[in-house]
Amino acid sequence: MRPYPIFITTMFCLFLLSCDSDFKDGVFHISDPVDPYPELRPDSSAHKQYDSLLKDELAKEGISFESLEVFLRAFKKERVFEVWVKDANRPEFTLFRSYDFCAASGSLGPKRKEGDYQVPEGLYHINVYNPYSQFHLSLGINYPNASDLKRSHPTSPGGEIFFHGSCYSIGCIALTDKIIRELYVLAETGHLNGQKKLPVHIFPFRMNEKEMNRYGKKFPEHVPLWKELRPFYEHFEANKTVPGFKVDNKGKYLKPV
Repeated sequence: MRPYPIFITTMFCLFLLSCDSDFKDGVFHISDPVDPYPELRPDSSAHKQYDSLLKDELAKEGISFESLEVFLRAFKKERVFEVWVKDANRPEFTLFRSYDFCAASGSLGPKRKEGDYQVPEGLYHINVYNPYSQFHLSLGINYPNASDLKRSHPTSPGGEIFFHGSCYSIGCIALTDKIIRELYVLAETGHLNGQKKLPVHIFPFRMNEKEMNRYGKKFPEHVPLWKELRPFYEHFEANKTVPGFKVDNKGKYLKPV
């Protein structure tokens, strides 16, 4: 008997558990009634591989590893994942890395229901650091956030959205094992330096006028959300600082603050 059907079925189940369910095998959450960061013990192999290299590269940017702050941006259409860095004593971020997605599921538009396999779109932060991931290492975001909870399915909005290793995805962004090791070290270092809510912006595309017009015609149902997110994209493009945000009682993102 050939093993391929069993293998494929097993992998599919793993995807569902990892990227779009409430399964909590080995994952620590902010809301857990125990220390939410026991997993922030240094991952010795990743740190051994990247600490020296990253320290040297950051030093060239005038950034100390001990005062590193990190901001993450992802663009779904371009399939690009950006890592921006700065020293805690400086206001502006500098682009440090730009990775290509290895895999991501769904189409343009936000995640609205468990099982829709969409990558979310919106303003988030890292709330899970998981060195025990079945996809090597993973960083989880706080989907559903305050906006998503108002706009998504009332009882099954989905969850467990990660940036992880490997090259398989149903609702997550896969970056390969090599990239997630470097990214994990950077994000972990930012957290240990005081970034308890390391910011993450996920956009459908680079939100200039041309792309807004192009994709607004193809996906008119998502235009209201995209118009709310665009000022946050423009603010960062102009200032290289991450704005704060508020959400109204209908889940609408208000202007950057």
